[in-house]
Amino acid sequence: MKLDKALLEKNIEAIAAYDLENNKVSGAVYCVMQQDEVAFKKCFGYTSPDKTEPMTEKSLFRLASMTKPITAVAMLILVDRGLVSLDAPVSVYLPAFADIAVTTLDENGKIVSAKKPQPPPTVADLLSHSSGIEDRYGYMTTAAKQTVADTVRFLVNIGLEYEPESRQQYSGFGAFDVAVAIIEKVTGEDYLSFLKREVFAPCGMVDTTFTPTAEQWSRVVAMHNFVDGRNIADKTVDGCIFEDFPCTHYLGGGGLVSTLYDYTRFAQMLLKKGETPEKRLMKESTFALMHQPHMQFSLGEHWGLGVRVVADAAYPTLPVGAFGWSGAYGSHFWVDPVNEVTAVFLKNSRVDGGAGNESARLFEKAVNDSYVK
Repeated sequence: MKLDKALLEKNIEAIAAYDLENNKVSGAVYCVMQQDEVAFKKCFGYTSPDKTEPMTEKSLFRLASMTKPITAVAMLILVDRGLVSLDAPVSVYLPAFADIAVTTLDENGKIVSAKKPQPPPTVADLLSHSSGIEDRYGYMTTAAKQTVADTVRFLVNIGLEYEPESRQQYSGFGAFDVAVAIIEKVTGEDYLSFLKREVFAPCGMVDTTFTPTAEQWSRVVAMHNFVDGRNIADKTVDGCIFEDFPCTHYLGGGGLVSTLYDYTRFAQMLLKKGETPEKRLMKESTFALMHQPHMQFSLGEHWGLGVRVVADAAYPTLPVGAFGWSGAYGSHFWVDPVNEVTAVFLKNSRVDGGAGNESARLFEKAVNDSYVK
């Protein structure tokens, strides 16, 4: 179906105004593309509640879990080159996982029972939230958050929460840090260097990073909140992109900042099945693994690899085959191969964030209601 651009503009203008009027954001940015053409792109509001700097296409946002699809692409590049197998146990690449156990903890995080997992977690399990690796964030020390290696060591020691592949349970950062550790082990280089060369440069993503420069930090939007009847710039931890993890910890599940310009280019690469203006990142058959339904987690939605996939018509606003994800601070995107659409929405707010947030669902509905009938 073809998007009616005038109707799309009307619909998105309405939801953007709703969010601003209801103090859900200080500002936000939207881009919808269809068949390589911009159907709608606009920036609303300001980068901070002080209303001094208007939002722009180059404003930088904390991606939070919209980092996960990028990590999945990085892993699939290695799968495509025969350097990693999705079916291989994690221990093939990280030997410490050979001794990992499914554990029960007491209220202090002490292990009270442990047993060997059957089966052991695989690389695919990491990316589909079915590995048994739970973040167990409340038991982490500051030292365990400093680097990927520190977090992986913590995860190995504290054990799995459930038998791999017995169910799905969202892993905010743990499983994806393990994925990063595998990428670094196999490539022999740090994760950011790998991403810059293999993903960001081919896609033309010039501002996506774990470690912003001073100039880039000046473009990172404030974390919006609404407290005691007024909009405020909520406090964030200095030197950290995601919560209290240092930005030098290349957090595969949530540590990147990016712009509307950059993330739209990433989404367009996904629509084109791994093709970029510079080169193809992987074979189409490898890319297809990313959005194959793996395990159901809600009505109409399954996990793929690093993305949620619309797997049946019970989902109300996107067609079967659409895929994408959201971030803890409210951002949301999807790729719709059926209608050749990519849609990206970026905000950073502690009001109405995470998967299923109202802003994201209204965005899906605004686009869905804009097709020529």
